[in-house]
Amino acid sequence: MLTLTDVKKTFNAGTINEKHALNGVSLDLDDGDFVTIIGGNGAGKSTTLNAIAGVWPIDSGSIIINGQNVVGMPEYKRARFIGRVFQDPMTGTAATMEIQENLALAKRRGQPRSLKWGITKKEREEFHELLKMLDLGLEDRMSSKVGLLSGGQRQALTLLMATLKKPDILLLDEHTAALDPKTAAKVLELSDRIIAENRLTAMMVTHNMAAAIKHGNRLVMMNNGRIIYDVKGKDKENLTVDILLEKFEQASGQKLDNDRMLFSKNAKE
Repeated sequence: MLTLTDVKKTFNAGTINEKHALNGVSLDLDDGDFVTIIGGNGAGKSTTLNAIAGVWPIDSGSIIINGQNVVGMPEYKRARFIGRVFQDPMTGTAATMEIQENLALAKRRGQPRSLKWGITKKEREEFHELLKMLDLGLEDRMSSKVGLLSGGQRQALTLLMATLKKPDILLLDEHTAALDPKTAAKVLELSDRIIAENRLTAMMVTHNMAAAIKHGNRLVMMNNGRIIYDVKGKDKENLTVDILLEKFEQASGQKLDNDRMLFSKNAKE
């Protein structure tokens, strides 16, 4: 479903601020893979997602999504087959529009624009059932403005919108980092269920080592723009945070020095 081959990206090349963000990233994802990506600040996690989404052009390498080479394809065109949820709950929804209007926008993504806007009775019934699945009571507030929702409710709605068209790739960029632990756990549970029920191929960036181990069928660790550890199946199931820290030190040749990741060692997801 996704193949990255020797992807490289340097920012501010030739200046004192030059940063080699991706140093030859290669990765293959099968249909239905759910990969968690762990690493410290500047490791290349979000940069990898941005490369896939087409936020900016890569310097070299190839990106194949479902058999199609998307290198050179603008971001808005890739949005037809990529769903994405960002860290900020305010991103991904229109605050001044109703919940049902946001869902209608998501459903019509990639379709030709027309002067007809009204939400049909059939669509309202569909949205009601989808929102009911979230178990947040939003199915009874479909005409409420999204700006009135809590951060967790907005993030759950954004997740629903991002997966409404069953994208080829779902990108979750620290989508629970801005939420309190209880709400974050709820959104992660929803993520697991939506990905499994729709058999989506997904990538989730996180600083939380416990969450990276618990969720998904595969774990990738990055450091200095490279993948330094890749584990799946039984090996991933048997991982612990201590083993993960040991693997980081073995692969990188240095001790982990990242407050957010180290804090997550003894914290619940």
